[in-house]
Amino acid sequence: MGLMIAGMGKALPPASIDQAEAARIATVLCCRSPEQETWLPTMYGHTGIDSRHISLGEPLIRDLLDGTRDSGSVYLPRDADDVTGPTTEQRMRIYRELSIPLALEASLQALQQSTLKAAEITHLVTVSCTGFFAPGIDYELIRGLNLRPTVQRTHVGFMGCHGAINGLRVAGAYAGADANARVLLCAIELSSVHYHYGWDPQKIIANAIFGDGAAAVVGVPGTGGWTLDACGSCLLPDSANAMTWTIGDHGFDMTLSKHVPGLIGRHLRPWLVEWLASQKLTLDEVKSWAVHPGGPRVLSAVEESLGLTPERTWASREVFAACGNISSPTVLFILDRLRQANAPRPAVALAFGPGLVGEAALFR
Repeated sequence: MGLMIAGMGKALPPASIDQAEAARIATVLCCRSPEQETWLPTMYGHTGIDSRHISLGEPLIRDLLDGTRDSGSVYLPRDADDVTGPTTEQRMRIYRELSIPLALEASLQALQQSTLKAAEITHLVTVSCTGFFAPGIDYELIRGLNLRPTVQRTHVGFMGCHGAINGLRVAGAYAGADANARVLLCAIELSSVHYHYGWDPQKIIANAIFGDGAAAVVGVPGTGGWTLDACGSCLLPDSANAMTWTIGDHGFDMTLSKHVPGLIGRHLRPWLVEWLASQKLTLDEVKSWAVHPGGPRVLSAVEESLGLTPERTWASREVFAACGNISSPTVLFILDRLRQANAPRPAVALAFGPGLVGEAALFR
């Protein structure tokens, strides 16, 4: 028996920036020469993103755009030569403060849509790669939603953009093992707390595409609606350094190699064809796709590898344009958009993360 989605919820910070504003902020925090400033608008303008939601707040955004210091934020550059920004300790303190309300909002929406009471939840799965604290998000959800103290908890941490699919795998295992399971899954990411200062093209690309948000799923054992039927995973060969996420003294440092699209283009189709065959499906029989848009070139690489037209990945493109890459919650945003549109099934969700690993989830 699979995990049937009974409800979904989403939450975005109230503050947002468009890509022109994002490029101006990058000029303040990253550029150290006129040549660097000239490069930014083109790079930011070709992402396919219209706007992103940022948890750090409108007062800081206005300070960075207007050259003021009214917010008093630790993210304001200390001087013209500041190339580090806040310490990791400061960033984690802000992650803790700002992640909890978003996680609660998304989870409450999912519960309300499911019509289940909080006390009926038996299992809680949380997902995040952008922050750590303990007691963690799971504790805050138990307390803030009034879940039972006996709820069984699992945290999926530091797995990057495909973390939510790993979370779905855990939730699906609970549902398969216990007919009475009622599972709440919440993915929360605040990538903006790790904004990179100074000139490093790979890290500036991360500055240009990542946004913040949370998504939640309530699932029950069953069939009939959107039901998680199977999950697959593949470590792509010779890809260990293609995407990394490490803890530094001034935030978590991301590297995104220019080779990621090529690796996906070479290795995705053979693996996916084999995995779908194990589920008695072909590529042509998949009716809908929820492809995590790690970036415009990643999405194009998936389309080219699988022979998909941009029309087949419409939900991915819409979410990316409106929100950017929210890391792990993104694929849940896309799934929710497909559900709301009554998209045909079977549907496959795809995401990629450090490793380089591809993760897939099949919905019937």
